[in-house]
Amino acid sequence: MPPVLLAKGLEKRYGRTEALSGVDLEVGEGQLVGLLGPNGAGKSTLVKIACGLVRASAGSVEVCGAPAGSPPARRSLGYLAELFRFPSWMSADELLTLHQRLAGSTGGAAERTELLELVGLPHARATRVAAMSKGMQQRLGIAQALVGSPRLLLLDEPTSALDPAGRRVVRGLLEELRRRGTSVLLNSHLLSEVELVCDHVVIVDHGRVVAAGTPDQLRRQGGVEVETATGTRVFEDARREDVPRIVRELVAAGEEIYEVRVVASSLEDVYLEVVD
Repeated sequence: MPPVLLAKGLEKRYGRTEALSGVDLEVGEGQLVGLLGPNGAGKSTLVKIACGLVRASAGSVEVCGAPAGSPPARRSLGYLAELFRFPSWMSADELLTLHQRLAGSTGGAAERTELLELVGLPHARATRVAAMSKGMQQRLGIAQALVGSPRLLLLDEPTSALDPAGRRVVRGLLEELRRRGTSVLLNSHLLSEVELVCDHVVIVDHGRVVAAGTPDQLRRQGGVEVETATGTRVFEDARREDVPRIVRELVAAGEEIYEVRVVASSLEDVYLEVVD
């Protein structure tokens, strides 16, 4: 099955500033991909090119097989910008009705009800935007991005204004979208969130991909620690597959074992290593 989002050799220059320098990126059907990188790394530029809001200087981006920015591509995606503003006088229901008209969705009231329930705002149908907290507005923004059941969802810092409870709601939402087969490209600074929910991670720095893979592939093992009656034994060069042998040898030597830990670097450790 072809990728839902495919970027090849993507470049973007603003005068002498090179925002993207030959980026390759792929999001598969039903895949949740985390896009990480420091401020100015080119993440938001990549997302905006995929939406058709910015034109690439070189390379190509396709959404569901159609060139980014074309009508078929735009119909296939939903987008939530990092800095968004909704009319303060509109209720949640009125806002979603507006976006249904803009997207050409025929889902009607049933779709609006489902989306509000999905983002944890079933009680806020008649609440005006001006009366909502930032977290509620953020979740409403995700709901509007889902109008019309897009195959690809582009989320730019969707949990930036949320408290821990709100972030948990969004994590549950992303997992539900994955179960439904919706693909998501998640641009975020919250490495812990990305590590929890994403199938694949792409780290960008200075406009280039500096690391990519599943969270497990990016995390590197750093030895094995065994808690025994005589203290902690450290096997620096050992890996997970060495644990049964290590335990057998220690037991044979008369050691009492209380705990075994496989030491691995976190996604944050990997991030700090590859980003200047």
